[in-house]
Amino acid sequence: MKLTAKILSGLLIVMMIFTFSTPQAEAQPFEINARSAVLIDQATGTVLYEKNPHEAYPPASVTKVMTMLLAMEAIDSNMITLEDKVVISEYASSMGGTQLYLEPGETKTVEELMKGIAIRSANDASVALGEHLAGSEELFVLKMNERAKELGMNNTNFVNSNGLPDVGHKMSAYDIAIMSRELLKHKEVHRWLTTWMDTVVVGKKQSTQELVNTNRLIRTYEGANGIKTGSTGEALYCLSASATRGNSTFIAVIMGAPTTQIRFGEATKLLDYGFANFSTVDIATKDAKVTTVPIQKGVLLEADVVAKEDLKLLLKKGEEAKANKEIIVPQYLQAPINKGEKVGEVIVTVDGKEMGRVDVVAAEDIERASLLDVMLRIFRRFTR
Repeated sequence: MKLTAKILSGLLIVMMIFTFSTPQAEAQPFEINARSAVLIDQATGTVLYEKNPHEAYPPASVTKVMTMLLAMEAIDSNMITLEDKVVISEYASSMGGTQLYLEPGETKTVEELMKGIAIRSANDASVALGEHLAGSEELFVLKMNERAKELGMNNTNFVNSNGLPDVGHKMSAYDIAIMSRELLKHKEVHRWLTTWMDTVVVGKKQSTQELVNTNRLIRTYEGANGIKTGSTGEALYCLSASATRGNSTFIAVIMGAPTTQIRFGEATKLLDYGFANFSTVDIATKDAKVTTVPIQKGVLLEADVVAKEDLKLLLKKGEEAKANKEIIVPQYLQAPINKGEKVGEVIVTVDGKEMGRVDVVAAEDIERASLLDVMLRIFRRFTR
Protein backbone atom coordinates (compact mmCIF):
# COMPACT_ATOMS: atom_id res chain seq x y z
CA MET A 1 0.00 0.00 0.00
CA LYS A 2 2.85 2.39 0.93
CA LEU A 3 4.60 1.63 -2.40
CA THR A 4 1.39 2.28 -4.33
CA ALA A 5 0.88 5.58 -2.51
CA LYS A 6 4.44 6.64 -3.34
CA ILE A 7 3.93 5.78 -7.02
CA LEU A 8 0.66 7.74 -7.16
CA SER A 9 2.27 10.72 -5.44
CA GLY A 10 5.13 10.66 -7.94
CA LEU A 11 2.74 10.53 -10.89
CA LEU A 12 0.76 13.44 -9.44
CA ILE A 13 3.91 15.54 -9.09
CA VAL A 14 4.94 14.79 -12.70
CA MET A 15 1.44 15.72 -13.96
CA MET A 16 1.55 19.01 -12.02
CA ILE A 17 4.95 19.86 -13.48
CA PHE A 18 3.71 19.31 -17.03
CA THR A 19 0.46 21.16 -16.34
CA PHE A 20 2.11 24.30 -15.03
CA SER A 21 4.96 24.33 -17.54
CA THR A 22 2.73 23.96 -20.62
CA PRO A 23 1.93 27.31 -22.30
CA GLN A 24 -1.77 28.15 -22.04
CA ALA A 25 -1.84 30.08 -25.33
CA GLU A 26 0.18 30.19 -28.52
CA ALA A 27 3.00 32.73 -28.30
CA GLN A 28 2.50 35.84 -30.42
CA PRO A 29 5.06 36.47 -33.19
CA PHE A 30 5.98 39.95 -31.91
CA GLU A 31 5.13 42.49 -29.21
CA ILE A 32 2.85 45.51 -29.65
CA ASN A 33 3.51 48.69 -27.67
CA ALA A 34 -0.05 49.36 -26.49
CA ARG A 35 -2.48 48.28 -23.80
CA SER A 36 -4.24 45.94 -26.19
CA ALA A 37 -4.30 45.04 -29.86
CA VAL A 38 -6.06 42.79 -32.36
CA LEU A 39 -5.61 41.90 -36.04
CA ILE A 40 -8.49 40.22 -37.86
CA ASP A 41 -9.30 39.14 -41.39
CA GLN A 42 -12.28 41.22 -42.50
CA ALA A 43 -13.78 38.50 -44.73
CA THR A 44 -13.85 35.66 -42.19
CA GLY A 45 -13.39 37.40 -38.84
CA THR A 46 -10.38 35.17 -38.08
CA VAL A 47 -8.13 36.60 -35.34
CA LEU A 48 -4.50 36.65 -36.50
CA TYR A 49 -2.92 38.53 -33.59
CA GLU A 50 -4.12 39.49 -30.13
CA LYS A 51 -2.87 41.21 -27.00
CA ASN A 52 -5.32 41.59 -24.11
CA PRO A 53 -8.11 41.39 -26.73
CA HIS A 54 -11.02 41.25 -24.27
CA GLU A 55 -9.82 43.80 -21.70
CA ALA A 56 -12.10 46.86 -21.67
CA TYR A 57 -10.48 50.30 -21.91
CA PRO A 58 -11.69 53.81 -22.82
CA PRO A 59 -11.92 53.88 -26.65
CA ALA A 60 -12.05 57.66 -27.17
CA SER A 61 -13.37 58.61 -30.64
CA VAL A 62 -13.12 55.07 -31.99
CA THR A 63 -16.59 54.99 -30.39
CA LYS A 64 -17.84 56.80 -33.50
CA VAL A 65 -17.49 53.61 -35.55
CA MET A 66 -20.74 52.47 -33.91
CA THR A 67 -22.36 55.86 -34.52
CA MET A 68 -21.50 55.60 -38.22
CA LEU A 69 -22.61 51.95 -38.35
CA LEU A 70 -26.07 52.72 -36.96
CA ALA A 71 -26.39 55.60 -39.42
CA MET A 72 -25.46 53.42 -42.39
CA GLU A 73 -27.88 50.70 -41.29
CA ALA A 74 -30.65 53.31 -40.98
CA ILE A 75 -29.85 54.56 -44.49
CA ASP A 76 -29.90 51.03 -45.93
CA SER A 77 -33.27 50.32 -44.29
CA ASN A 78 -34.71 53.60 -45.65
CA MET A 79 -35.28 55.06 -42.18
CA ILE A 80 -33.23 58.11 -43.14
CA THR A 81 -31.48 59.44 -46.24
CA LEU A 82 -28.23 61.30 -46.81
CA GLU A 83 -30.28 64.35 -47.81
CA ASP A 84 -32.23 64.49 -44.52
CA LYS A 85 -32.04 67.90 -42.85
CA VAL A 86 -30.84 67.83 -39.24
CA VAL A 87 -31.47 70.85 -36.99
CA ILE A 88 -28.55 71.24 -34.59
CA SER A 89 -29.61 71.26 -30.93
CA GLU A 90 -28.16 73.38 -28.14
CA TYR A 91 -26.82 70.20 -26.55
CA ALA A 92 -25.10 68.94 -29.71
CA SER A 93 -23.44 72.29 -30.32
CA SER A 94 -22.09 72.35 -26.75
CA MET A 95 -19.73 69.42 -27.23
CA GLY A 96 -16.08 70.13 -26.56
CA GLY A 97 -12.98 68.60 -28.07
CA THR A 98 -12.74 68.10 -31.82
CA GLN A 99 -15.82 69.57 -33.51
CA LEU A 100 -17.27 71.29 -36.57
CA TYR A 101 -18.33 74.27 -34.42
CA LEU A 102 -21.97 73.75 -35.32
CA GLU A 103 -24.34 76.42 -34.00
CA PRO A 104 -27.75 75.86 -32.38
CA GLY A 105 -30.60 76.05 -34.87
CA GLU A 106 -28.52 75.68 -38.03
CA THR A 107 -29.34 72.86 -40.42
CA LYS A 108 -27.00 70.24 -41.79
CA THR A 109 -27.62 67.19 -43.97
CA VAL A 110 -26.91 63.66 -42.78
CA GLU A 111 -24.16 63.47 -45.38
CA GLU A 112 -22.44 66.59 -44.02
CA LEU A 113 -22.58 65.17 -40.50
CA MET A 114 -21.19 61.81 -41.66
CA LYS A 115 -18.38 63.62 -43.43
CA GLY A 116 -17.56 65.56 -40.27
CA ILE A 117 -17.56 62.39 -38.15
CA ALA A 118 -15.51 60.22 -40.52
CA ILE A 119 -12.92 62.81 -41.52
CA ARG A 120 -12.54 65.27 -38.64
CA SER A 121 -14.00 63.09 -35.86
CA ALA A 122 -16.39 65.87 -34.88
CA ASN A 123 -18.06 65.36 -31.50
CA ASP A 124 -20.90 67.81 -32.19
CA ALA A 125 -21.73 66.13 -35.50
CA SER A 126 -21.82 62.73 -33.79
CA VAL A 127 -24.31 63.88 -31.15
CA ALA A 128 -26.47 65.67 -33.74
CA LEU A 129 -26.64 62.54 -35.88
CA GLY A 130 -27.52 60.38 -32.88
CA GLU A 131 -30.32 62.76 -31.93
CA HIS A 132 -31.66 62.60 -35.49
CA LEU A 133 -31.65 58.81 -35.45
CA ALA A 134 -33.19 58.25 -32.01
CA GLY A 135 -34.65 61.52 -30.74
CA SER A 136 -32.04 62.12 -28.04
CA GLU A 137 -28.50 61.06 -27.31
CA GLU A 138 -29.68 58.97 -24.34
CA LEU A 139 -31.98 56.94 -26.59
CA PHE A 140 -29.28 56.67 -29.24
CA VAL A 141 -26.83 55.27 -26.66
CA LEU A 142 -29.41 52.59 -25.84
CA LYS A 143 -29.46 51.67 -29.54
CA MET A 144 -25.65 51.55 -29.56
CA ASN A 145 -25.57 49.11 -26.65
CA GLU A 146 -28.36 46.98 -28.13
CA ARG A 147 -26.48 46.69 -31.42
CA ALA A 148 -23.28 45.85 -29.56
CA LYS A 149 -25.02 42.92 -27.86
CA GLU A 150 -26.43 41.71 -31.19
CA LEU A 151 -22.91 41.70 -32.67
CA GLY A 152 -21.46 39.78 -29.72
CA MET A 153 -19.49 42.72 -28.34
CA ASN A 154 -19.42 41.34 -24.81
CA ASN A 155 -16.93 43.78 -23.29
CA THR A 156 -18.49 47.05 -24.42
CA ASN A 157 -20.49 49.69 -22.59
CA PHE A 158 -21.39 52.91 -24.38
CA VAL A 159 -22.26 56.01 -22.34
CA ASN A 160 -22.16 58.55 -25.17
CA SER A 161 -22.03 58.65 -28.97
CA ASN A 162 -18.68 60.37 -29.47
CA GLY A 163 -16.18 58.88 -27.01
CA LEU A 164 -15.59 61.91 -24.82
CA PRO A 165 -14.38 60.81 -21.35
CA ASP A 166 -17.25 59.40 -19.29
CA VAL A 167 -17.44 57.00 -16.35
CA GLY A 168 -18.03 53.43 -17.54
CA HIS A 169 -17.55 54.17 -21.24
CA LYS A 170 -15.31 51.26 -22.28
CA MET A 171 -14.65 48.76 -25.07
CA SER A 172 -12.25 45.92 -25.84
CA ALA A 173 -9.96 45.76 -28.88
CA TYR A 174 -11.80 42.67 -30.11
CA ASP A 175 -15.18 44.42 -29.86
CA ILE A 176 -13.82 47.36 -31.86
CA ALA A 177 -12.68 44.92 -34.54
CA ILE A 178 -16.18 43.38 -34.65
CA MET A 179 -17.98 46.70 -35.21
CA SER A 180 -15.28 47.89 -37.64
CA ARG A 181 -15.76 44.74 -39.70
CA GLU A 182 -19.50 45.38 -39.76
CA LEU A 183 -19.06 49.01 -40.83
CA LEU A 184 -16.83 48.07 -43.77
CA LYS A 185 -19.70 46.02 -45.24
CA HIS A 186 -21.39 49.33 -46.12
CA LYS A 187 -19.73 50.47 -49.34
CA GLU A 188 -21.09 54.03 -49.17
CA VAL A 189 -19.15 54.82 -46.00
CA HIS A 190 -15.84 54.14 -47.77
CA ARG A 191 -16.26 57.49 -49.55
CA TRP A 192 -15.67 59.38 -46.32
CA LEU A 193 -13.30 56.95 -44.63
CA THR A 194 -10.84 57.28 -47.53
CA THR A 195 -11.13 61.07 -48.02
CA TRP A 196 -7.95 62.87 -46.98
CA MET A 197 -9.19 66.48 -47.24
CA ASP A 198 -12.57 68.14 -47.75
CA THR A 199 -14.58 71.16 -46.62
CA VAL A 200 -17.91 71.86 -44.94
CA VAL A 201 -19.72 75.16 -44.45
CA VAL A 202 -21.01 75.80 -40.91
CA GLY A 203 -22.43 78.52 -38.67
CA LYS A 204 -24.62 81.55 -39.25
CA LYS A 205 -21.74 83.29 -40.98
CA GLN A 206 -21.35 80.30 -43.30
CA SER A 207 -17.66 79.85 -42.59
CA THR A 208 -15.79 77.15 -44.48
CA GLN A 209 -14.20 74.48 -42.31
CA GLU A 210 -11.20 72.62 -43.74
CA LEU A 211 -11.44 68.93 -42.90
CA VAL A 212 -8.29 66.77 -42.72
CA ASN A 213 -8.58 63.06 -42.01
CA THR A 214 -7.30 62.17 -38.55
CA ASN A 215 -6.15 58.78 -39.89
CA ARG A 216 -2.83 59.52 -41.60
CA LEU A 217 -2.53 55.94 -42.86
CA ILE A 218 -5.00 56.97 -45.59
CA ARG A 219 -2.09 58.84 -47.19
CA THR A 220 0.89 56.74 -46.17
CA TYR A 221 -0.18 53.07 -46.21
CA GLU A 222 -0.84 51.18 -49.44
CA GLY A 223 -4.47 50.09 -49.65
CA ALA A 224 -5.57 51.89 -46.46
CA ASN A 225 -9.35 52.42 -46.44
CA GLY A 226 -10.27 53.32 -42.85
CA ILE A 227 -11.33 53.49 -40.19
CA LYS A 228 -11.14 55.70 -37.07
CA THR A 229 -8.71 57.30 -34.66
CA GLY A 230 -9.26 58.33 -31.05
CA SER A 231 -7.28 59.92 -28.23
CA THR A 232 -7.89 61.34 -24.76
CA GLY A 233 -5.72 61.67 -21.67
CA GLU A 234 -7.29 58.53 -20.20
CA ALA A 235 -7.59 56.45 -23.39
CA LEU A 236 -4.16 57.49 -24.74
CA TYR A 237 -3.91 56.87 -28.50
CA CYS A 238 -6.33 54.45 -30.16
CA LEU A 239 -6.91 53.37 -33.75
CA SER A 240 -8.99 51.01 -35.83
CA ALA A 241 -7.15 50.75 -39.17
CA SER A 242 -8.10 48.77 -42.26
CA ALA A 243 -6.43 48.12 -45.59
CA THR A 244 -7.19 46.12 -48.73
CA ARG A 245 -4.77 44.55 -51.18
CA GLY A 246 -6.08 42.15 -53.77
CA ASN A 247 -8.73 39.91 -52.21
CA SER A 248 -7.51 40.50 -48.65
CA THR A 249 -8.73 43.11 -46.16
CA PHE A 250 -7.32 43.22 -42.64
CA ILE A 251 -8.41 45.28 -39.63
CA ALA A 252 -5.83 46.28 -36.99
CA VAL A 253 -6.97 47.70 -33.64
CA ILE A 254 -4.63 49.53 -31.26
CA MET A 255 -5.77 50.70 -27.82
CA GLY A 256 -3.76 52.76 -25.37
CA ALA A 257 -0.58 53.44 -27.37
CA PRO A 258 1.70 55.95 -25.62
CA THR A 259 2.03 58.32 -28.62
CA THR A 260 0.28 58.99 -31.90
CA GLN A 261 3.40 57.91 -33.84
CA ILE A 262 3.48 54.58 -32.00
CA ARG A 263 -0.24 54.12 -32.63
CA PHE A 264 0.21 54.34 -36.41
CA GLY A 265 3.48 52.41 -36.37
CA GLU A 266 2.02 49.48 -34.44
CA ALA A 267 -1.08 49.35 -36.67
CA THR A 268 1.24 49.30 -39.68
CA LYS A 269 3.18 46.43 -38.12
CA LEU A 270 -0.03 44.41 -37.68
CA LEU A 271 -1.28 45.08 -41.21
CA ASP A 272 2.13 44.25 -42.69
CA TYR A 273 2.09 40.96 -40.80
CA GLY A 274 -1.33 40.12 -42.22
CA PHE A 275 -0.47 40.86 -45.84
CA ALA A 276 2.92 39.11 -45.63
CA ASN A 277 1.62 35.87 -44.15
CA PHE A 278 -2.02 35.35 -45.13
CA SER A 279 -4.20 35.36 -48.22
CA THR A 280 -7.98 35.55 -48.60
CA VAL A 281 -9.34 33.23 -51.29
CA ASP A 282 -12.70 33.96 -52.96
CA ILE A 283 -14.61 30.69 -53.21
CA ALA A 284 -18.02 32.08 -54.14
CA THR A 285 -19.44 35.60 -54.50
CA LYS A 286 -22.96 36.58 -53.48
CA ASP A 287 -25.36 36.59 -56.48
CA ALA A 288 -22.57 35.46 -58.85
CA LYS A 289 -23.27 32.53 -61.17
CA VAL A 290 -21.96 29.20 -59.88
CA THR A 291 -23.20 26.88 -62.65
CA THR A 292 -26.27 26.02 -64.76
CA VAL A 293 -28.67 23.14 -64.15
CA PRO A 294 -31.04 21.53 -66.73
CA ILE A 295 -34.78 22.13 -66.16
CA GLN A 296 -37.51 19.58 -66.66
CA LYS A 297 -41.01 20.76 -67.64
CA GLY A 298 -40.02 24.43 -67.43
CA VAL A 299 -40.42 27.37 -69.80
CA LEU A 300 -36.59 27.45 -69.82
CA LEU A 301 -34.37 24.48 -70.60
CA GLU A 302 -31.76 25.41 -68.00
CA ALA A 303 -31.35 27.70 -65.02
CA ASP A 304 -28.48 29.76 -63.68
CA VAL A 305 -27.80 29.13 -60.01
CA VAL A 306 -25.94 31.64 -57.84
CA ALA A 307 -24.29 31.80 -54.43
CA LYS A 308 -26.61 33.02 -51.68
CA GLU A 309 -23.74 34.67 -49.76
CA ASP A 310 -20.03 35.32 -50.12
CA LEU A 311 -17.78 32.39 -49.21
CA LYS A 312 -14.17 33.29 -48.52
CA LEU A 313 -11.32 31.32 -47.02
CA LEU A 314 -8.24 32.59 -45.19
CA LEU A 315 -5.07 30.61 -45.83
CA LYS A 316 -1.37 31.02 -45.22
CA LYS A 317 0.52 32.52 -48.14
CA GLY A 318 1.54 29.81 -50.62
CA GLU A 319 -1.26 27.43 -49.59
CA GLU A 320 -4.00 28.91 -51.76
CA ALA A 321 -3.93 25.93 -54.13
CA LYS A 322 -4.95 23.62 -51.27
CA ALA A 323 -8.49 25.01 -51.35
CA ASN A 324 -10.79 22.52 -53.11
CA LYS A 325 -14.23 23.75 -54.21
CA GLU A 326 -17.04 21.24 -54.73
CA ILE A 327 -20.34 22.29 -56.34
CA ILE A 328 -23.22 20.03 -55.29
CA VAL A 329 -26.36 20.47 -57.43
CA PRO A 330 -28.89 17.93 -58.78
CA GLN A 331 -28.65 16.52 -62.31
CA TYR A 332 -31.80 18.47 -63.16
CA LEU A 333 -34.46 20.66 -61.53
CA GLN A 334 -38.20 20.27 -61.77
CA ALA A 335 -40.23 23.38 -62.65
CA PRO A 336 -41.71 25.52 -61.21
CA ILE A 337 -38.76 27.08 -59.36
CA ASN A 338 -38.81 30.26 -57.28
CA LYS A 339 -36.05 32.85 -57.31
CA GLY A 340 -33.87 32.37 -54.24
CA GLU A 341 -34.93 28.74 -53.77
CA LYS A 342 -32.09 26.56 -52.50
CA VAL A 343 -30.97 24.03 -55.09
CA GLY A 344 -27.55 22.98 -53.83
CA GLU A 345 -24.36 23.96 -52.03
CA VAL A 346 -20.76 24.95 -52.58
CA ILE A 347 -18.38 23.27 -50.14
CA VAL A 348 -14.71 24.16 -49.72
CA THR A 349 -12.19 21.77 -48.18
CA VAL A 350 -8.49 21.91 -47.37
CA ASP A 351 -6.63 18.59 -47.10
CA GLY A 352 -9.97 16.81 -46.92
CA LYS A 353 -11.29 18.94 -44.03
CA GLU A 354 -14.38 21.05 -44.62
CA MET A 355 -13.62 24.75 -44.11
CA GLY A 356 -16.94 26.28 -45.16
CA ARG A 357 -20.07 25.99 -47.27
CA VAL A 358 -22.68 28.26 -48.82
CA ASP A 359 -26.12 27.65 -50.31
CA VAL A 360 -26.65 27.78 -54.07
CA VAL A 361 -30.02 29.28 -55.12
CA ALA A 362 -32.03 29.84 -58.29
CA ALA A 363 -31.22 33.15 -59.94
CA GLU A 364 -34.77 33.72 -61.25
CA ASP A 365 -38.33 32.39 -61.25
CA ILE A 366 -38.90 29.59 -63.74
CA GLU A 367 -42.51 28.71 -64.48
CA ARG A 368 -43.80 25.29 -65.44
CA ALA A 369 -44.16 24.91 -69.20
CA SER A 370 -47.69 24.77 -70.65
CA LEU A 371 -48.75 22.30 -73.32
CA LEU A 372 -48.41 25.10 -75.88
CA ASP A 373 -44.84 25.80 -74.71
CA VAL A 374 -43.94 22.14 -75.18
CA MET A 375 -45.52 21.97 -78.66
CA LEU A 376 -43.73 25.14 -79.79
CA ARG A 377 -40.45 23.74 -78.51
CA ILE A 378 -40.98 20.49 -80.46
CA PHE A 379 -41.92 22.45 -83.58
CA ARG A 380 -38.76 24.60 -83.39
CA ARG A 381 -36.65 21.48 -82.93
CA PHE A 382 -38.06 19.93 -86.13
CA THR A 383 -37.87 23.10 -88.22
CA ARG A 384 -34.30 23.69 -87.11
